[in-house]
Amino acid sequence: MSSTDSTPVSERPDGGDMSDGSEDSKQGTVVVKSRAVVKYSAAPPACSYAVLQEQTDLKLPPANWLRESQLGPAGTSVLGTSSKTKPFSSFGMAYDFIDCIGDDVDVVSDSETGDWTWLKEFYQRLIDQKWQRKKKSKEHWYQKAILSKFLYYSINGDGAAEPVSAEAEEDEEDCGRVEDCGLSWPATFNSSASHCEDHAPSEEEGLGCSFALADVALASDVASIPKEQNLPTLFDEGESSQGLRNDFVRNIMWTFEDIHMLVGSNMPIFGGGRYPAVSLRLRDNNKPINILTGMDYWLDNLMCNVPELVMCFHVNGIVQKYEMIKTEDIPDLENSTFSTRVVKDIAQNILSFLKSNCTKEGHTYWLFKASGSDIVKLYDLTTLCEEATEEKCQNPFTLPVAVLLYKVASNMMLKNQNRKYYGTIRTLLLNCVKLLDEERHPQMMASAQYMLAELFQLDEESMTCEEGGGGSEDSYSSDEDEEEEEEEEEEDGVGLQDDSKAIAIIKSVGELSVPEKYTSTNHTRSSGVLPVSQDKEERCRHVLNYVLKGLKAVDSSIKRETELPSADPHTPIPLKYEQAATTGAVQTHISLLLDPVGGAGEEGKRVTRSGMVSGSWQHRLKLQLFLKASKAFYVLADAANNLLKYGRALRYIKLALQCHDAYCSISSGLSPRVLLFHSQCLCLCGDVQLMLAQNASNRAAYLEEYQYQTQDHQELLHCLHRESSCQAFSVATDLSGDCEYQLFVSCKCYEAAHDLLTSEPLMSGTLAEVAEQQGTHTRKRLGNIRNELGVFYMNQAATLQSEKEARRGVCAAEQELWRRSFSCFEKGLLDFQAICDLTNTTLLQCNMGRLMRICAQAHSQSEQPGHGEFSPEEALYYNKAVDYYTRALSVLGSRGSHAAVWDSVNWELSTTYFTLATLLQDHAPLSRKAQEQVEKEVTEAMLKSLRYCDLDTPSPRQPLYQYRAATIHHRLASMYHSCYRNQVGSEGLRKQHRSQAELHYSRASALFLSLSHTPCELLRTLLERVAFIQFTTSAQSSAAVKLKTLTGALEVMCDTRHAFNRIQKELQDAPLEDSTGSADGDDDSSGLNKEEVMRLIGVFEPSLSFLLLQLIKLSSKRKSSGQEDESVCVYRQVYSSLLRAEKEAPLVERIALYLQLLEQLPGNTHTPQSDTHSVT
Repeated sequence: MSSTDSTPVSERPDGGDMSDGSEDSKQGTVVVKSRAVVKYSAAPPACSYAVLQEQTDLKLPPANWLRESQLGPAGTSVLGTSSKTKPFSSFGMAYDFIDCIGDDVDVVSDSETGDWTWLKEFYQRLIDQKWQRKKKSKEHWYQKAILSKFLYYSINGDGAAEPVSAEAEEDEEDCGRVEDCGLSWPATFNSSASHCEDHAPSEEEGLGCSFALADVALASDVASIPKEQNLPTLFDEGESSQGLRNDFVRNIMWTFEDIHMLVGSNMPIFGGGRYPAVSLRLRDNNKPINILTGMDYWLDNLMCNVPELVMCFHVNGIVQKYEMIKTEDIPDLENSTFSTRVVKDIAQNILSFLKSNCTKEGHTYWLFKASGSDIVKLYDLTTLCEEATEEKCQNPFTLPVAVLLYKVASNMMLKNQNRKYYGTIRTLLLNCVKLLDEERHPQMMASAQYMLAELFQLDEESMTCEEGGGGSEDSYSSDEDEEEEEEEEEEDGVGLQDDSKAIAIIKSVGELSVPEKYTSTNHTRSSGVLPVSQDKEERCRHVLNYVLKGLKAVDSSIKRETELPSADPHTPIPLKYEQAATTGAVQTHISLLLDPVGGAGEEGKRVTRSGMVSGSWQHRLKLQLFLKASKAFYVLADAANNLLKYGRALRYIKLALQCHDAYCSISSGLSPRVLLFHSQCLCLCGDVQLMLAQNASNRAAYLEEYQYQTQDHQELLHCLHRESSCQAFSVATDLSGDCEYQLFVSCKCYEAAHDLLTSEPLMSGTLAEVAEQQGTHTRKRLGNIRNELGVFYMNQAATLQSEKEARRGVCAAEQELWRRSFSCFEKGLLDFQAICDLTNTTLLQCNMGRLMRICAQAHSQSEQPGHGEFSPEEALYYNKAVDYYTRALSVLGSRGSHAAVWDSVNWELSTTYFTLATLLQDHAPLSRKAQEQVEKEVTEAMLKSLRYCDLDTPSPRQPLYQYRAATIHHRLASMYHSCYRNQVGSEGLRKQHRSQAELHYSRASALFLSLSHTPCELLRTLLERVAFIQFTTSAQSSAAVKLKTLTGALEVMCDTRHAFNRIQKELQDAPLEDSTGSADGDDDSSGLNKEEVMRLIGVFEPSLSFLLLQLIKLSSKRKSSGQEDESVCVYRQVYSSLLRAEKEAPLVERIALYLQLLEQLPGNTHTPQSDTHSVT
């Protein structure tokens, strides 16, 4: 009977709407709250009962007795099912209404207590060997037969007895067994004999011999969820049936006070009378109704929402009369008066008692009261069965409880519950697994293990705790709970003095009638669920553990005539490492990465490598378990990659791809989601290989991480190898020592991932948007790895170039490296342009410019030592480099788009122009070009380089720009100086050269002066400028003009004190040198080149002496004033000091002397910034 086979109907026979039934007791002011809602009913509209004529002899059978096929639809309504109710029918009812199990329901029960022969025998064997079961008397079976015939009469409507066949008579004579009668007449809620007046217990007997069972499945912690989704389950319902069927005609959600119960009932309900629904009872007129029987009638009517009771009285089987009683009047019947308040208190106390003591999830508890005893005992049936060694004592409730735990957990899983319920679901499933026997129920075991793995969500969004989730789940302490429970038991007066095997005892039934005598302490169970870890790696370890157990359960169920060669799960499976000799060998295997369906086979029923049939439950579960394991390993690989543990990351991604290989080997096709995940694995594999290539120095540590294996991973590989060789992706996941190989494999992984993301199944499905986003990221990775490969080949070419000695020409190896590098750069450029990545497009074009410069340098070194002239090949490659740098700047547009990249490209472009101009200037191709043309090209290149020197924007590169600009001005000044010296002919051109030289010398001096670390460059520039000014005097005929020009040169010479001050400071800050003051030419710790300083001093002294001597001579020829005489005296004094200076004095002393003499000269306040003089 399934709740999905019919729709809920009213439990009233007239087919009205579902309604509430409430009972207001006449006793005092107690109001009993009762509400009954029919969840399912197999009964047709009730028929009216037939009123039998007086003196009808019920001992005679009617013609239709024991012939249910002749009764029509009314028979099902009255007599229930044709077979006896199964002992586990309550479980079947719970399975049918699994959404109700939890907060909506406190109790799931039959409306009767079954005849549990096993329980009685178990009690006698293990607890009380003296206890004897009461055998049912002949009178009991006689009354049963009378009742059966009465009901058949009431349905048939024939008041007269009719003869029956001999078989029927035999059945009547042998009606001592209900099984022989074929009836399914249920007993009442509390007693199986309450319908038989002779065996109704007296008031003094209390509850009689009760066998109540409570199966703890953590039901109070399960949330009620509406059925909104019908997701397919991996678990086959057929395995869990095991005869656990819902055999009731009606399933009712009954609320009695604050107790919610799911009740199954077969009580006969008739129509007719003043109400549309009545219950029919047979009573012996000689025996009054006792309290418990009246209570049964009242509760039966309440739970079925029947407003009226019809009783037929008989004497020795002869019908006497009928009497109609309202349900609300039943508690006030004569000799059967009872308090509804007491009933309410007893029900609430029993439920609270059970909730307080039945705390072990998955256990079965037994509430027992012996006949004639006032003590109620609670036993842990699960524990007692575990302690018993006899096979007959095995707990028959294990499987039903396990199935219930599984179904509740599965129902919650299918409803996309908030993560705060995951701890509850995990507890349910773990208890289910504890109860299951893997050999007998491998399918349910594997399904439960898979659901346990599914609880640990591995995607980043699911890993984030939802607001309000978690809470008390992480604060569970079983020790504290046990202590609290013990204290509560002592406070409630529950002791274990009478029976050591009982876990709790109610010393007197009278205690149950005391209001709130037992208060539920079940609040500890709500926090007793196992928390679901939030740590990513721990979560993955749990997943892999459950996946392994699930795979073992599946494999144990697969029968095969010829098994695979046995593998020892304790023997590590070697992770093969092969060094690829060439990339060509890799190319032959890498095509496997590009196959979007991997090893997928043909559709249809086929047998896999392990003997598993395609489409079977084993096949479906293995697919899910393989995929879950692959995802777990992927998450572990990603975490290890983030922790820079690249050897471990490669091992995990290898395992992830091996799981995917096994998945492909048994799958008939890959869904878009699997393809999407496969592309993510390949991307991560590419990331790891790239990082291994960039961190080759730590290869030994990475190799150790890569080769490590755990026991679980070895066993999981063994399970994978039952379905696949797992070698499809071995090339991509090998740990190689060859950097080029790793970069190449990384590139191929990205290419394969990109091909998957742009494949038809992904781009045309619901995941097209996600695939497009990931495709953009993958294309960026692809461009990056191609850039890395290009840089690798470019650096190799540069290394080969630096190692080349005096060989002539460019070798073929260099050209091949250039070709590979350029090809990678070109493909990477297309990748970045395809996704409109302007920054990386710019950087890649910069690398292409650098490659062109390397090519130019290779050609410049291919000539004779000394370099020779600047070659056309150099010019060609430098111009190409300039073109790529210019394109890079045009892509960015302005510095505001990306300042750092803009500055970098600016610097490289300036450097390229500067190098080109320097080579043209130092190695002028005069054999092919005129001097004037070379000078023009040098000037143009220098000025372009100067244009890209950003002197105004503060940045870390600003000092380099200043030094570059100063050097450019110095070189231009030197070039114009040389042209002025060597120029013959046009005076206008000479003046132009003289003016340009003076301008650039002035600007170079000012820029070098602004830099604190270039004293030698400043000194050299000033000395050259002095020499230039002195040279101009050779063309001057007037003494006055010469004197003025030389005075200006002296002012420039005085500016050298700035350079000497810095040199002196650096020498004083540096370690003490040897007493000789000689320089060995090496740079000291201050960075000062002493050899260069000594060389410049060798120019400074004679230049200053010559300048002073010329000034003295020119001044002496003129009629000088007193002021002039004073200047000449100073010139003479300084000149004399220079001549007497000790040439072998320490460098520091010599510089100190120069500073002293320069301070004495007139015009020493002049600085290059204020230089405005001109040469005429």
